[in-house]
Amino acid sequence: MRTDLAVAYGEERLPRYTSYPTAPHFSPAVSPNIYAKWLAEIPTNVSASLYLHVPFCRKMCWYCGCHTQVARREDPVAAYQAVLLREIGLVAEAIGRRIKVEHIHFGGGTPTIMAPDAFTELMAAIRRAFFVLPQAEIAIEIDPRTLTSEMTDALALAGINRASLGVQSFDPAVQVAINRVQSFAQTKKVTEDLRRAGIEGVNFDLIYGLPFQTVASCIDTVKRCLELRPDRFSVFGYAHVPSFKKHQRKIDEARLPDTLARHDQSCAIANALKEAGYIQIGLDHFALPDDPMAAAFREHRLRRNFQGYTTDASEVLIGFGASAIGHLPQGYVQNDVRTDVYSQTIGAGSLATVKGYALTDDDRLRADIIERIMCDFGVDLGAVCARHGTASDAMLKSAPRLKNLISDGVVELSGDQLAVARDSRFLLRSVAAAFDAHLDTAKQLHSRAV
Repeated sequence: MRTDLAVAYGEERLPRYTSYPTAPHFSPAVSPNIYAKWLAEIPTNVSASLYLHVPFCRKMCWYCGCHTQVARREDPVAAYQAVLLREIGLVAEAIGRRIKVEHIHFGGGTPTIMAPDAFTELMAAIRRAFFVLPQAEIAIEIDPRTLTSEMTDALALAGINRASLGVQSFDPAVQVAINRVQSFAQTKKVTEDLRRAGIEGVNFDLIYGLPFQTVASCIDTVKRCLELRPDRFSVFGYAHVPSFKKHQRKIDEARLPDTLARHDQSCAIANALKEAGYIQIGLDHFALPDDPMAAAFREHRLRRNFQGYTTDASEVLIGFGASAIGHLPQGYVQNDVRTDVYSQTIGAGSLATVKGYALTDDDRLRADIIERIMCDFGVDLGAVCARHGTASDAMLKSAPRLKNLISDGVVELSGDQLAVARDSRFLLRSVAAAFDAHLDTAKQLHSRAV
């Protein structure tokens, strides 16, 4: 991989393109009434995906960029679970029928902070409100430091079949600096317990670019993880935005690696995983060759949504919980991020939508192009533009940022076929940004490109 490109493009702040347009462009123009109308208009022949956000953790990790808060008592979590139950009822009522569901994802925060019986009750309510297909993927994010054996049993009973474990780093110095001390033994026990309970799909999340992190410590963390052979890895670069996430101010910026060091860490992790037999999926995921995500990548069926890369092909994603984002054919919706306001609104019998975005035809075209670049390392512009009833020439003319990417050897353009050079794939977000008509590089809301 080319370090000259890492230097040239690495400092630019760019979206991760888990949606297009991205969340900073959402506005209050999309109201609860509009969301209810969109829900009622969901086509009868489609199946949906569900995302449920649980914004509580036992302890705050300083690197965290999620909408979450510390809950040391059970009462706030129990009260929140009751609000989720009410929201499920409101959404089901707005839809007006029991639609099919193929994917469910519990995110956070730490979803497993719920009491086991409360989680079982929540899952039962989902199954009553929606027709969860027998083959549905039901995934949950887990903090290995807090998962109990009782909760593991509840997850299995509820039908969970995929678990994402936060690992980040096994380097003791890094763990102290990010306020997340987690032993390998804890991670191993949870992984083995999940598999014994029949939850065989296991993902590990890693982060590079953390304080005190080095290439050597990244490789050591990967080696420890490989002893447990998870099906998938997600490998993210730490996004330091203390103006947006105040707790990140507890991280000493002087201890953060620079752009080249981050680049070296990312390459080291990727190379170690590929040498161990994992297939690189897009920008930051890795999967074993027989994993469904690897098959989707090979067959150009890979998709991208707010959970990152996914095998989920649905055009309907319904979000539940504070800050949750949904995606419907008409556009995006987001709930209030404030847990108390969200709870009060749902408790009063109203949807908690506070902002969103109504898609235009141009947005849908660009979203399609950006998704293929992010998923396939390239795009057939002619084919995509034809599906949307427009000419590829016009799209190329509207992407002036491509000129430098082509001259720098990042992008290869042959007719309508755009491909990201193999040694430049770490700059996928930079290539995708060339087609972003809403991009404002002056805003520092996004993470660094490298």
